[in-house]
Amino acid sequence: MRDPLDHAPSSPEDTSLHRIGWKEYVDLPELGIYQLKAKVDTGARTSALHVSALEEIEPRDDGSSWLEIRVPLDRHGTREAVARVRMTGETRVTDSGGHAEMRPIIETEVVLGPVCKRIPLTLTDRRGMLFRMLLGRKCLEGDFLVDVGRKYLLGNRPGKASRVAPTCAVGQELSGKG
Repeated sequence: MRDPLDHAPSSPEDTSLHRIGWKEYVDLPELGIYQLKAKVDTGARTSALHVSALEEIEPRDDGSSWLEIRVPLDRHGTREAVARVRMTGETRVTDSGGHAEMRPIIETEVVLGPVCKRIPLTLTDRRGMLFRMLLGRKCLEGDFLVDVGRKYLLGNRPGKASRVAPTCAVGQELSGKG
């Protein structure tokens, strides 16, 4: 049986979309986080990152502030990344269980396969969840097509080379095409 996602593009825009699975590895180089398993969640508008600790370290007069965050890199919490980030705002998010919470928002660079872009990212406690990060629709739109029956379509765990990937402009592809 023919895979319906393996069709010829119906428009020129389709040729620029990268096919991804329901889970992929991502890098967040500005946070010092590499090879993080992320769940692709088209039901979520915004992307979310698990933080085990968050401390406001430098409030600003304009309402923004600098935060120090701790991000566990594995389920057991034996390794973690510590980063200082600028909080750009807060948003009310309702989870799949109907529980609403206010979450801080930061902006950071995400590398997903050949695409590198700046995204808004909410910070929350995802303890007990299988994935440290959710990739929401706003992160994916315009660049990706999700195949929900597949995983890791952008390749297995990237090697150490991803740790030295150059920062890139918004929407730029690492291959230099963007």
